Amino acid sequence: MAVVCPECDNPIVVDADEVEEGETVQCEECGIDLEVISVDPLELAAIDDAGYDDEDVTHTGDEEEE
Repeated sequence: MAVVCPECDNPIVVDADEVEEGETVQCEECGIDLEVISVDPLELAAIDDAGYDDEDVTHTGDEEEE
C-alpha cells in the first residue's frame, strides 16, 4: 500500500502485512522518519526530536463530533 509523505508528498510504499504499530519507516525522497501509528488503515506520523509532530498526523475522519 502506498501512503503520501507528510513532508514532501512523495508516495511511500509500505506493506501493511510486514509492519507493526510503533515501527519506523523513512521517506526515500526527503529522509524524514515516520512512525507507523496504525496498520488498519495504514497511517504514518512524522517524528520530530520531541516525538510526534502533531501538525503532520494524518486523521481518517473518525474523530468525535461536538
